[in-house]
Amino acid sequence: MIIGITGTLGAGKGTIVEHLLKKNFKHFSVREFLVDEILKRELESNRENMVLVANDLRAKFGPSYIVEELYTKAKNTKGDCVIESLRCPGEVEALKEKEDFVLFAVDADVETRYSRIFERASETDRISFDEFVVQEQKEMISSDPNKQNLSKCIEMADHCFKNDWTVAELHKKVEKVLETKSFGTIEDSGQKKSEHVRPSWDEYFMKMASLVAERSACIRHNIGAVVVKGKRVLTTGYNSAAKGMPHCTDVGCLRDELGISSGERHEICRAIHAEQNAIIQAGVHGVNIDGGVMYCTHTPCMICAKMIVNAGIKEVISYHNYADSAARNFLREAGIILRKINRPSGEIKFKD
Repeated sequence: MIIGITGTLGAGKGTIVEHLLKKNFKHFSVREFLVDEILKRELESNRENMVLVANDLRAKFGPSYIVEELYTKAKNTKGDCVIESLRCPGEVEALKEKEDFVLFAVDADVETRYSRIFERASETDRISFDEFVVQEQKEMISSDPNKQNLSKCIEMADHCFKNDWTVAELHKKVEKVLETKSFGTIEDSGQKKSEHVRPSWDEYFMKMASLVAERSACIRHNIGAVVVKGKRVLTTGYNSAAKGMPHCTDVGCLRDELGISSGERHEICRAIHAEQNAIIQAGVHGVNIDGGVMYCTHTPCMICAKMIVNAGIKEVISYHNYADSAARNFLREAGIILRKINRPSGEIKFKD
């Protein structure tokens, strides 16, 4: 068995690897491969150079070059292996074609992850929180298969673990998967798993929010919101310019021009946020959303948080943290339930 590990920085990839090593897995690391290459090129060992060198190797030799090298070494060991730090969709696609391969992903709240890398203080981790967020945004989404796209890799995982709690809790989640051996192919009974699995209510509504986000006209973030009550969709919203005004996709981003970081100076942005549009839609059409639940791709900013409180929303469910921790604290103080779930698969499954 060969297990690949993907996930965000500081989420717990190394923690899963350590657990697997105790089970006699052999370890192969994309990070170590890149560090060796950086040293050969006589560059400074930091996170930025790691990304640049990785992208350069993939552009020259193909998106799966690094992991193909590691996979060959892993197969030659003739035992269980783990390949850590998969970051490129091309890498994942290549490995998924191999036999006995399964992909694990791990993620955690951004503040939690930053506190972890701050504590470990390796050479590549010595950055501020703002630098951490900006660098991660560059790594999360790219249309180029040769470049890093953590968001897509996590979406492609066979099993995704949320690691906002303790190491023991993460070990328990990993162990449960290993014990059942349910790697998305064949069950122990020899029977094929059911082709159709109904999504949970959370997955169902969050997929809707993600679809709504595709209508976003924001250059920085595609954000969607859906307000639900009694398991019925009441309103939707995505971030875009005010009615009749030109969109940022047409005239550019003023915040980018002024160098304003995410989570700051919201009043400068020409866009109305997804959460605001969902609440405004309710007011325009006379829809009572008091006591409703908001599914939103990102956690709200402070302005949206205040509107959510006064609109009577009782719970906010998201899969990604927006860079405004004060807003999350404000919502908790107001008694609003904040819940994080895994990002749903982008695939839509149904029988014709």
